[in-house]
Amino acid sequence: MNKTIDRYQKREKDACGTRSKAEDENMLNAKEDAQSMAKKIEFLEDSKRKMLGHGLEPCSVDDLQQLENQLERSLCRIRARKSQVFLEQIEKLKEEERRLGEENANLREKCGMRPRESLSTSLSDELQTQNMEVETELCIGPPERRNIQKP
Repeated sequence: MNKTIDRYQKREKDACGTRSKAEDENMLNAKEDAQSMAKKIEFLEDSKRKMLGHGLEPCSVDDLQQLENQLERSLCRIRARKSQVFLEQIEKLKEEERRLGEENANLREKCGMRPRESLSTSLSDELQTQNMEVETELCIGPPERRNIQKP
């Protein structure tokens, strides 16, 4: 019976020793990962500062040229995206204009009014047939009373 208990205790000690080694190894890996992440964060923060124009004093001409090229590429992508967004907005607005035009035409039809196209044509015809006189004389100084001659 004593031999069985001794064997059990020995195996239990070995299992605890193995677990502590695994835990130590995991802890070491976690510390290494944390250090690696801290270095990456520092690098990214330094890059961000440089992109914003801060901390450029230690940079060489080559570093500054690379930074400038990177900023130009970024600016091109930003402008392309901006143009794409504008085009999408224009398309949406054109579609809304078309829909509102159709709705307007339907409402005019329900009210018994002429469609908008013929209305604008008749107005422009009326304006063209009216004889309107416009004074085109250029005068410098305070306005004076003038007698406009009507033909």
